[in-house]
Amino acid sequence: MIYAGILAGGKGTRMGNVPMPKQFLTLNDKPIIIHTIEKFLLNDKFEKIIIATPKEWVNHTNDILKKYKIDLPSIEVINGGTDRNETIMEIIDFVENENGINNDDIIVTHDAVRPFLTHRIIEENIKHGLNHSAVDTVIPAIDTIVESVDGENISSIPRRDHMYQGQTPQTFNIKKIKEHYEGLSVEDKKILSDACKIFTISGEKVKLVQGEIFNIKVTTPYDLKVANAIIKESIEK
Repeated sequence: MIYAGILAGGKGTRMGNVPMPKQFLTLNDKPIIIHTIEKFLLNDKFEKIIIATPKEWVNHTNDILKKYKIDLPSIEVINGGTDRNETIMEIIDFVENENGINNDDIIVTHDAVRPFLTHRIIEENIKHGLNHSAVDTVIPAIDTIVESVDGENISSIPRRDHMYQGQTPQTFNIKKIKEHYEGLSVEDKKILSDACKIFTISGEKVKLVQGEIFNIKVTTPYDLKVANAIIKESIEK
């Protein structure tokens, strides 16, 4: 089976003084998370679309789903974890408890605050996810990447043509990500910032899917302004 996991567990501290997590802020008079969910609803391959949100925002999430007429049996809202990877595992635990896990089950995970993903990106994640253990959506790095271990001096400058910027969706074989994650030490889990790294440190290849420059993550007030400009332009075309 093919599942979608919408990662809406963040509190949005970088957005500044706002009354709610960033995924619930409005973009063109509609919550950002609704824009994102609607993109997944356009694809009929998903058995379930599971939204993981902070515990105190579960009721609010269900309320806005009903308000925008997305009260569907294919949608589930659950509590997220304390970080990104724990949230993914909470979604996987839900899948396992509901349907069990088969060897070929995959999950397409996506940031709730990336509302501009395309049908092509979703389709390519599904296609490659069915044939690879893990898939990451990326775009080539435009700027030179500078590494500094101590925050004071340059440690290295990798070749730019080897560098990519990570986006989402990220797609995983459910059984494999569960096995690899459970095999990590507590220390490894604490410093693990990206779910695809669960596979790379386990020696597995991660397939790349080409993203889009406009598939931005709305994290700061500036990002929200850019997102409004993108959606305004799309409406005017």
